[in-house]
Order: sequence, then structure tokens, then C-alpha cells
Amino acid sequence: MSEMRLTHSCSLSAEHLAARRDELIPGLFKRAKDITDIENGLRFRFDGEAGLLTDLIKVIEQEQICCSFLRFQLTAEPNANPVTLEVTGPKGTGEMIRKLALGNV
Repeated sequence: MSEMRLTHSCSLSAEHLAARRDELIPGLFKRAKDITDIENGLRFRFDGEAGLLTDLIKVIEQEQICCSFLRFQLTAEPNANPVTLEVTGPKGTGEMIRKLALGNV
């Protein structure tokens, strides 16, 4: 993984992250239909379903507290078609997020 400065790291302890894993970005790996690497991050694609947007907004709100260096772009297509969430940040962000999801950080 590329070196990330301390200011670009999650502020949660490993124990707190493990306890809240499903409520944060790592929980999105289970729900996403597709995950794509993009420049400086990841794109999650979800099937449109009731409550999904509310859940994604909650994840974004929580992540802005503990990982304030992340940028989020949420796109909801018409007629409850796919919803995408792009999570980007400084160089190495995509790799860091994957490691968080696997519990390797």
C-alpha cells in the first residue's frame, strides 16, 4: 500500500472499528453488487432497494467523523435502478479501504 500520512488514517481504534464494521465502509463490501477500483478510491454499485439510500447516508455521516479525508459521491439512477457510491481520497485510499474491509488494518 502507498504510504499515507497520519492525518489520512482512520481515527477509530482497531477494536472500535471491528465492533462497528457493518455500519461503516467495510460493511458496504457485503452489500455491493460490484466494487470497482477508480482513481484514488473505489466505486460501489448497489441494486436499488428500499432503505438503501438512508443506509448509505448513515455510512457517509459516520465515515466523515472517523475518516475526514474521504470524499463521497452518491448517485441514484431513475426508477430505483443502480445506486453508486464513489469513495475517494489521497493516493492509496482504495487499497486502504480494501484492507479495512479485510480486517488487515
